[in-house]
Amino acid sequence: MLPRIAITMGDPAGIGPEIVVLAHRRRELFSWCLPVVYGDPAILRRASQAVGGPSPEITGEEDIGPGRIAVAARSLLDPKEVPFGRPSLQGSAAMAGYIRSAAEDVLSGKAAGVVTCPVTKEGLKAAGIPFPGHTEYLAHLCGTPDVVMMLAGDRLRVALATIHVALRRALELLSPALIEKTVKITDAFFRRHMGTPAPRIAVAGVNPHAGEGGMFGDEESRLVAPAVAACRAAGIDASGPYPPDTVFYRAYRGAFDVVVAMTHDHGLIPLKMVHFEDGVNVTMGLPIVRTSVDHGTAYDIAGKGTADPASLLAAVRMAAGMARPGGGRAKAV
Repeated sequence: MLPRIAITMGDPAGIGPEIVVLAHRRRELFSWCLPVVYGDPAILRRASQAVGGPSPEITGEEDIGPGRIAVAARSLLDPKEVPFGRPSLQGSAAMAGYIRSAAEDVLSGKAAGVVTCPVTKEGLKAAGIPFPGHTEYLAHLCGTPDVVMMLAGDRLRVALATIHVALRRALELLSPALIEKTVKITDAFFRRHMGTPAPRIAVAGVNPHAGEGGMFGDEESRLVAPAVAACRAAGIDASGPYPPDTVFYRAYRGAFDVVVAMTHDHGLIPLKMVHFEDGVNVTMGLPIVRTSVDHGTAYDIAGKGTADPASLLAAVRMAAGMARPGGGRAKAV
């Protein structure tokens, strides 16, 4: 039995609907899972016209198979009121509803995992959602305060201790307890879902050259090193702190299974240099399987038919692997 995967359409004005249509043209999608799109039939028909070529049939949520897009219709938008490339209140409210409905269905067992297409933080705010992104909103919906964002590709995987906050605030939030929790959630996830019984976790430092023995800051000795020591005492193969300017290259070459970075851009700049087109955003620590594309709404190309579904396909494949009984090796690409 293939797992049923809920795919949220994302912002109706962005490229989410287009990559959904393009992904459903690929027969391999249906060899991984039973995909159901939480979205809007009219918006998906518009996306089919935008990308051109043969259009999969828009069907009901139980009519799943090649040549069809099974839609769990959670909005009935007028495309004229939700133009390409611009957020709207109607579209923002709809995209928040797709996320909520899909999460509820996975929590209830109706679906085995959720894959999310891109939304905007501004749109969530306009829709009255008091969270800065998917990760925080899904943690709220699942009642799970302790989650970790990871972006993953076949060559590089990066988990983040802090995410969507200002850099100054991120430095204030860092603590031995937070870093230790991040490493432990990452370790548990790799053991359960990535087929890695003893993941090699590299912990990056905060400052240039990991502080250079205190010359450029003491966060490494005060915050990172104690967390690494506590994790090692708990039997986790964690090491560091490593200089951020070299540790990602070492991981890329195979020295580590995953790098824990202290701040959002420290970790995601190198990740996206390697996996910009096929990276997968994973929320670790949730009671449900959740992956996502690692790109935004791309308003500038929405409606132009040039969107690339590679990241969505990678996210669906990874979610399907995670959702299989016993987990197993969840490939990003």
